[in-house]
Amino acid sequence: MSIRPLFAALAVASLAGCASDPAPTEQLKLTEQALEQAKAVGATDDQDDLQMAQAKYAQARSAMLGKSYKDARMQAEEAELDARLAEAKVLVAKSEEQLHQLDTRLNRLHKQLGSAQ
Repeated sequence: MSIRPLFAALAVASLAGCASDPAPTEQLKLTEQALEQAKAVGATDDQDDLQMAQAKYAQARSAMLGKSYKDARMQAEEAELDARLAEAKVLVAKSEEQLHQLDTRLNRLHKQLGSAQ
């Protein structure tokens, strides 16, 4: 048996495998975890980014049921990114609040030290 026909058969088989997208079950799990994490740090349902993430996640699940795996994967990936953005915004807001509190304490200390001298 020659190598060329074997190579050609393998090439055709690999191309046929690429024709259909696999079910993005792992991506859906990652997206679900990102949504849970965003809520765990304080993202709320009235936050635009979290709303978009939840809507895209619902679309991804719907696409999965319809076996439109490519669309499901893309929606799930976008939902994950939106959820991570919502989480980041909450964490930034918390950090800014902590910074503001520290700045207030520092100013109070400066005033106390200034009046003590």
